[in-house]
Amino acid sequence: MSWFRLTAAGGATLSLHVQPGAKKSECAGLHGEALKIRLAAPPVDGKANEALLRFLAQRLAIPRQQISLKSGQTSRQKVVEIESVTAERLVALLT
Repeated sequence: MSWFRLTAAGGATLSLHVQPGAKKSECAGLHGEALKIRLAAPPVDGKANEALLRFLAQRLAIPRQQISLKSGQTSRQKVVEIESVTAERLVALLT
């Protein structure tokens, strides 16, 4: 999968294409080399970024503190870092 890379520390970085302001939050397949995620949160005052991190934590069943936004704070193209996660759990995001 090209949208995530496992790190030597046992975590992963994810390349995401985020669409804020959607009717519901969901994974929407691939968008080029990134995983597309639709978010119900508006792109105002960082609300969509926080909603994205909470959504990923919920889908992966991990604490929110294990996920951080590395780049793309004001862009639709984002890179997220996740601590202590397996490739299998990441692929489960698509289902």
